[in-house]
Amino acid sequence: MKLKKTLLALAITATASGAALADINIGVSLSLTGPGSGLGIPMQKQLQLFPKTIAGEKVNLTILDDATDPGKGAANARRFVTEDKVDVIFGSCITAVAAAMTDIASEAGTVQVAGSPVGVPPGKDKWLFRLPQSNTVMGHAVVEHMKSHGVKTIGFLGYTDAYGQQWLDAVGPLLDKAGIKLVATERFARADTSVTPQALKLTAANPDAILVVASGSGAAMPELAILDRGYKGKIYQTHAAATPDLMRIGGKAVEGTYVVSGPALLGDQLPDNHPSKKQAMNFVANFEKAYGANSRNQFAGHSYDFQIAMEKVIPMALKKAKPGTPEFRAAIRDSLETMGRTVFAHGVMNWTPTDHWGYTMETGVMTKIVDGKFKVE
Repeated sequence: MKLKKTLLALAITATASGAALADINIGVSLSLTGPGSGLGIPMQKQLQLFPKTIAGEKVNLTILDDATDPGKGAANARRFVTEDKVDVIFGSCITAVAAAMTDIASEAGTVQVAGSPVGVPPGKDKWLFRLPQSNTVMGHAVVEHMKSHGVKTIGFLGYTDAYGQQWLDAVGPLLDKAGIKLVATERFARADTSVTPQALKLTAANPDAILVVASGSGAAMPELAILDRGYKGKIYQTHAAATPDLMRIGGKAVEGTYVVSGPALLGDQLPDNHPSKKQAMNFVANFEKAYGANSRNQFAGHSYDFQIAMEKVIPMALKKAKPGTPEFRAAIRDSLETMGRTVFAHGVMNWTPTDHWGYTMETGVMTKIVDGKFKVE
């Protein structure tokens, strides 16, 4: 185990400590073990395809395991800014872990590109940019789908941590506007192995639909608990559940579940005029060439989009400063804010000085699990 952890901490290329001044150094913290590993491992796999050079400069990635632990994520971030002197931090894939890294990155004047929809108080995200769609953007797609399918009441079953709370905060106003009543709210911890009491309360309330807010392999358990209690209404899952793990663990029981997703996995189902169709198709083709048919994963898509962003902004930043300097780190931030409309596999991004989320309300794609696959609704 010690050897395994050591290998996980190795850089894909040389570590920052041995890099020349001109090298561009990126510190990556992902959940490669623990409950978030279903998100972190595919993101790591895509990063193994990251280019070795950008704009003629060598790029070094140092990938560390944060073990789905906010304390470990903070320690990784501290190492990146104090020892490795990275130019950019990427991570984490888990909201609570990314949140624990944010103050450290900000204090060091280092851009953090989060692989999770981490929220911070207004004005506190000067150095924080998010690759996943905001919960408000994805919640918009979910609520609009509920509206069109006649849902009048819903129940909420979500994590007790930041991801669950942010979804609850985001979806509440959307439900109110749509005239849909939230009749039951239940929470559970990521490490819980049973949600039977919560499922009993939700099924007793018998809402038209239940929104499950969980991630990766952990998303199937709460849904199965609801179904085991005999619930017959509609079940919705968030974009953190849009992985093959939901079907692998849930099996036939999760057939018919509605899951909101970015377009990255769905390129072959998107209309030809969809702006992300080409990038989504490219992402899937390259990923499955490396890892096999049907290995596509939406979280790997965020790593792919991180590459698109870096390939666009690093040449911009290099015109202002050299890597390894505070000026270069600031130039990366400024370039992300001014890179303009950029097509990602997960949608059209346009970060600005006042918007470090960037996606529009039209980004979310509603899917339904049919024959063990995500089908665009």
